[in-house]
Amino acid sequence: MSKRFLVCIDSDGCAFDTMELKHKECFCPAYINYFGLQAVSKYARDAWDFANLYSCYRGIHRLRSLLKSLEVLAERREVKERGFTVPEMKELRAYVDAGKPLSNAGLEEYLAEHPESDEIRNTIAWSVNVNDRVAEMVRSVPPFPHVRECLEKISKVADIVIVSATQQLALEREWGEHGLLDLITAVKGQESGSKKEIIASLMGDYEQGHVLMIGDAPGDRDAAKANGALFYPIRPDQEAESWAEFATVMNNFLDGTYAGKLESEKIAHFETLLPETPTWQKG
Repeated sequence: MSKRFLVCIDSDGCAFDTMELKHKECFCPAYINYFGLQAVSKYARDAWDFANLYSCYRGIHRLRSLLKSLEVLAERREVKERGFTVPEMKELRAYVDAGKPLSNAGLEEYLAEHPESDEIRNTIAWSVNVNDRVAEMVRSVPPFPHVRECLEKISKVADIVIVSATQQLALEREWGEHGLLDLITAVKGQESGSKKEIIASLMGDYEQGHVLMIGDAPGDRDAAKANGALFYPIRPDQEAESWAEFATVMNNFLDGTYAGKLESEKIAHFETLLPETPTWQKG
């Protein structure tokens, strides 16, 4: 690290337009298939998209998002009217709530100790299938408009670190594919810890107010605030506009005028786009 400022950037859904592709074409079809949701597939898709793309739960870990999606689905009136029983996933919920490793390896270790658990075995199969689908489907997706220009400008005065829950090799491949790695100081994927932990490990080299996290999910906001860093939101469905605005906000960050009212306004606007309750439950 060699500069006075640090900008941390999330990847999926923030710099690259991959969230919709991954969830709608990879995660969701596998979830309908592996958890037997074919009879209510329309509502299952709605629940998955809400939990993973269009709500305050956006960006949570895949195991938590699976549980949340099934929970939202079970509450849907149309699903109840059809007499459909949504899997409760009590064993997986207990596993997650117990704070055990949220990874395929962690689930495999649990399964070795509980070989009778068809629920955990099926969850692993789903997760592996998702990975296979992503590897096959997700390619040649460019960064959002204005990302490259913003990175070129901010890299002249700030260190840039990719902070993501994606595997590091996948990040390096994606950013390298589009010729962006030369603008990046470091890449920190899931192997480096949680986003909160990664930001914490970087903070010591910079003065207060000189660290900014750019992200598209509430978890990115929380990771920044837990470390006393500033947060700039990339708004879902308004990503290009958000990056265009950052060209101006960048100057506010560098001259110390982003913290306070401007940051609060940006975050408040972002939060209005990610509700806690789906539209079909309102009224």
